[in-house]
Amino acid sequence: KRAVAHEDAVVEWVDGNLGSKLTMKYPAVHLVGEGAHGEVLSIALANDGQHQDTGAKMMHLADNTTSNIISKSISIGEGRSTYRGQVHMPKHLKNCKNNTECDALLINTNSRTDTYPAITVKGNDHATQHEASVSQVSEDMLFYMQQRGLSETQAMSLAVNGFINDLVEEFPMEYSVELKRLIDMEMEGSVG
Repeated sequence: KRAVAHEDAVVEWVDGNLGSKLTMKYPAVHLVGEGAHGEVLSIALANDGQHQDTGAKMMHLADNTTSNIISKSISIGEGRSTYRGQVHMPKHLKNCKNNTECDALLINTNSRTDTYPAITVKGNDHATQHEASVSQVSEDMLFYMQQRGLSETQAMSLAVNGFINDLVEEFPMEYSVELKRLIDMEMEGSVG
């Protein structure tokens, strides 16, 4: 998956990864025209026996280009999620900007997540920021929701949907509804 963005073009990848034993996918945008913008919005869910190895590539090849990578991953059971990203800004360019966010949610102590960002910035006229976080669903939160009448599966599904909600709101409506339904189906029987 690779796109070329010419002058003032906008390319947006919407990327959902779940269900396969092994996924290796890194959508790319080559920003070749001045004022071009690239964006990757990605969600990965790894359940028992699955490895979701996903990420994005942003190649800034013209002045005044911008890019945004937002990646959220969820690891359940013994599932493993990996983010691999590459951002490249050469020295001869001016005013390139990138924002990269990688957030991971671990459902239990056997799940795993890894982040491998590769951000190469040469020169002084560029701006980049990278943020990564890993969190775990707390037993207290699950207990609290179960005391309000939710089953353990419903409570976990609510926690996961809360984690991805900000990103899913950026998706087109038909994708966000289907993705939430698929995540709920994937989580059925995974808890407990």
